[in-house]
Amino acid sequence: MPHINPNFSQEIKQFGAKDFEFCFNCGNCTAICSLSTASESFPREMIRYSTLGLEDELKSSLKPWLCYYCGECSSDCPRQAHPGELMMSLRRWITAKYDWTGLSGLFYKYIAAYIIGFLLIIAGIIAFAVSKDFDQEVIMHYGHYFEMFAIAGVFAVILVPNIIRMWIYTIIKPKVKAPFKSYLNAFSELIIHMFTQKRTLLCEDTRETRVRWFEHLILVIGYLTLLFTTVFLDWFGSHNLFVISLGYIESAIIFVVTFDFVLKRIKKKSELHKFSHPSDWFFVIWLFFMGITAFMVRLFIDINIIENNFWLYLLHLIVLVQWAIIIVPFGKWTHFLYRSFAMYFAKISGIKIK
Repeated sequence: MPHINPNFSQEIKQFGAKDFEFCFNCGNCTAICSLSTASESFPREMIRYSTLGLEDELKSSLKPWLCYYCGECSSDCPRQAHPGELMMSLRRWITAKYDWTGLSGLFYKYIAAYIIGFLLIIAGIIAFAVSKDFDQEVIMHYGHYFEMFAIAGVFAVILVPNIIRMWIYTIIKPKVKAPFKSYLNAFSELIIHMFTQKRTLLCEDTRETRVRWFEHLILVIGYLTLLFTTVFLDWFGSHNLFVISLGYIESAIIFVVTFDFVLKRIKKKSELHKFSHPSDWFFVIWLFFMGITAFMVRLFIDINIIENNFWLYLLHLIVLVQWAIIIVPFGKWTHFLYRSFAMYFAKISGIKIK
């Protein structure tokens, strides 16, 4: 017997859903969606489950992750039920269900939780700097070690357990029969989607879709390579010209792409950017700050003025710690990870993906 939550419509609205109960099940969204198939009522099925409050079916489904929100279903909905935004909201809701800490749901539902978290980190960084008498060398040394251990800690303590919970909800509980060999055979699907997000190109074939995919591709490459450059090549402490130049290029890429993302959300010209949840804003703004503050810190080091402007590194450290402790494990960043694993689990489950 499926569990029905009669209050689900109110709950999902806390995650950003807009007027999805206006849907009268016409099927237009499925007919218009380029990712739907003859055997899959997509995204219509998810809308129906949401209307009925079928939480277990929603939690065990991979379909919300198979949607890349081109916005076509919402722009062509005769009832303005915003099915695309519902799918986005379902991804936030499911993320909260995967998260064993419960903090993802707290942050998604209450902007005050984000603000309190950010303020606590600011207070913590300032207190740390005071305890070290604002010693530049010591603080930058600890900052570099934070980058290394934060990555390992967040993945080991939060993200890996959450991926395991995702696997339990979508593979184990639905009793999907998948031999171990299928996990190995499908592994390439995980890698391909994680680094290319190629399914985006299967949305409406327009210049905007191709530009969006390319921007995401170079952003992922820029972010991952900057992470490698700062953590493993010690960009701020390096004297190697290649490493220094590489870091400048990577941080500039992040700055330019995220600046474009922010402009698009401000202009709201496309359906994709019409409704922006606080988590969407925090993701692009913090990534923007990451790029510009990293660039400026290295520049100040190179022109020998960082010592008299050490506030800039402290600002960068605040952005970095907030990114690592709040945005990455509990915000929009996780969608990149869960979506890639959804493609992997879909392949294992035998779900046909275009």
